Amino acid sequence: MSLTGGQRNDVTQLMPLLAAIPPVRGRRGRPRQRPGTVYADRGYDHDTYRRQVRAQGITPVIARRGTAHGSGLGVHRWVVEQSLALLHWFGRLRIRWEIRDDIHEAFLSLACAIICWRRLRNLSPGQEL
Repeated sequence: MSLTGGQRNDVTQLMPLLAAIPPVRGRRGRPRQRPGTVYADRGYDHDTYRRQVRAQGITPVIARRGTAHGSGLGVHRWVVEQSLALLHWFGRLRIRWEIRDDIHEAFLSLACAIICWRRLRNLSPGQEL
């Protein structure tokens, strides 16, 4: 998660965001340093950034501008859209009123913790995520 100015183009933050991903743990051996695939919407459709992502060894799955909808990316992107909808439960995050970005990031972290706590609290014993 990163916080940028409201008038900045999202695609300019793609490479710093990919560089900030921590190692992915889970299987034995050396942890993976980067994801295998990146899913993005049409706002990230720039050939320059596609090449940069491929150079990192990551497969970009980005919808092309000017093409019909129905590429199938919605199957994966609903997770992101659902997360944003959950964050909009918190009115203070829906519209940013704080001038200082550290306060806004603190409220964002607190909201994420509350969402995770609510999800874990609602799990029945023996049920997995």
